[in-house]
Amino acid sequence: MKVSGKDLKLYAVTDRKWVGEQSLEEQVEEALAAGVTFLQLREKHMEKGELLEEAKRIGVIAKRYQVPFLIDDDVEMAIACQADGVHIGQKDMLPKIARELLGEDKILGVTARTVEQAKSAWEQGADYLGVGAAFQTSTKDDTVVITKETIREICEAVPIPVVVIGGITKENMKQLKNCKASGVAVVSAIFASDHITGAVKSLLNEVEENLWSD
Repeated sequence: MKVSGKDLKLYAVTDRKWVGEQSLEEQVEEALAAGVTFLQLREKHMEKGELLEEAKRIGVIAKRYQVPFLIDDDVEMAIACQADGVHIGQKDMLPKIARELLGEDKILGVTARTVEQAKSAWEQGADYLGVGAAFQTSTKDDTVVITKETIREICEAVPIPVVVIGGITKENMKQLKNCKASGVAVVSAIFASDHITGAVKSLLNEVEENLWSD
């Protein structure tokens, strides 16, 4: 399974700390119904068995909306819940090992912060890259912000699509104009919102205006 730039237009990454009146599954369903194009389950503090059951439930929702569904970091979990693939960081296993475990039909996403990392990930079998952080973010403690110029250089250096990650909101997306990425990956910009549907639609409009316009 290969990933197109269109698939990465609006990439949602989950975070249970934003769960309130809605369950995580309800939040995900609303986000997908509103137009999210790619979904990653990223829950660092759940017990394995509980996470597997959550992944299976969310995978069913994603399949209903025909949206690619990936697991963060854990290749074994992705295989066990029959997800569409996995996204790994630079501190996780090598992409070529993840590719061997997943097989050729699954999606492999890899985080990259430099042109060298991007080229290496592509050569080892990555289907797309997550590049950032574009801005400071509270989601990760070890955030390293990279420039728009570096993002553009990475996009130009590899033949696979790139999604920009890290602290992205509809307000700061204008700063990514002409960076040549296919889309943006967001957490709180969707799941911390009191109105997920409206947030998704606003983000999609900003992507079209700033990343997809000539």
